Amino acid sequence: MTTSQTPPRRITQRRIAELAGVSQATVSLVLNDKADGAGRIPEETRDRVLQVLRETGYVADPAARRLAGLGNKILGVFTYEPAFPTESQDFYAPLLSGIEEAAEELGCDLLLFTSAPVVDGTRRLLHENNRLRLADGCLLLGVEMDPVELERLVADGFPFVAVGRREVEGVPYVAIDYAQGAAELVGRAWDLGHRRFAYVHVDSTGESVMDRRAGVVGELERRGGPVAAAELLAMPVDGADDAALRSALDEARAAGATVLVVETHETAVRLRALAAAAGIDVPGTLSLIVLGDAARANGDSGDFTRLSPPRSALASAATTLLARILDPHDDVPDDELRQTLACPVMAGATLVAPEDAA
Repeated sequence: MTTSQTPPRRITQRRIAELAGVSQATVSLVLNDKADGAGRIPEETRDRVLQVLRETGYVADPAARRLAGLGNKILGVFTYEPAFPTESQDFYAPLLSGIEEAAEELGCDLLLFTSAPVVDGTRRLLHENNRLRLADGCLLLGVEMDPVELERLVADGFPFVAVGRREVEGVPYVAIDYAQGAAELVGRAWDLGHRRFAYVHVDSTGESVMDRRAGVVGELERRGGPVAAAELLAMPVDGADDAALRSALDEARAAGATVLVVETHETAVRLRALAAAAGIDVPGTLSLIVLGDAARANGDSGDFTRLSPPRSALASAATTLLARILDPHDDVPDDELRQTLACPVMAGATLVAPEDAA
């Protein structure tokens, strides 16, 4: 597990007190609605505390009680891509399973935010009628997340954890070390004698996608110097049909590639079928390594040489981290607010030495 770029602490009663120029005890009384009738807090002071609460994203209602350590034990879950259409459901199933298991152990309920509108093709968490503060904190899932929304959550001090590495400063997350895993796979192929690689990748700027690409390119640069076009043929095929994949396969063979590095399991299945139809032996003539597992936790891996990301463990660890952030008695160390899990490599049977290996 590694850590980096420690995010700032969430908004606390002490911070609210500093901003309002009052004592922490005064903030606690206002939050618990004990100021009225007691004559202990001037109306002007109470109004100033409530103004600070509003400006920092909190309101004087029961949801704000978590500042006094009286959370409702409800964890929110938000997915930037819809979780239940057929294609997405397979991807999210192990993540949601890991979240549910951890929440059950923690004695917390889950609240799935499904009313988010879609703007320019992307779901929005922070919309006018969002119900984010019904939960004590929130887990965020998605290949790509809106950096502006992440920045706002950090600035507001709302407790959340991103599932997956995020570039935005101050965002707590639990991630998988895709870069190291991809580098290990490429290194194994290099050690067997492969020198010409074709990379069939997803056309995305999501951090996990970029980490896998960094691992592939970085390892080739380390092994053979600056990567030449003949050594790495990069072909984006996001949403491609079989005709586009067949074209990519033909282009890879024409460039002399002896190993295909494929971003997703689903694409690897289709490419292997197309190779078989074209009389190309996998792995005898063309080796194939995959930078991911089958989407379903119990799906057919196809015996691919591949990465096996621990998605359920990833989501479980993120849930545990969020619970720790919410716990008023747990002062989470800075170096534990960003965590990275190792990504196992499965040997499989689709990577062998190239035919012309010495």
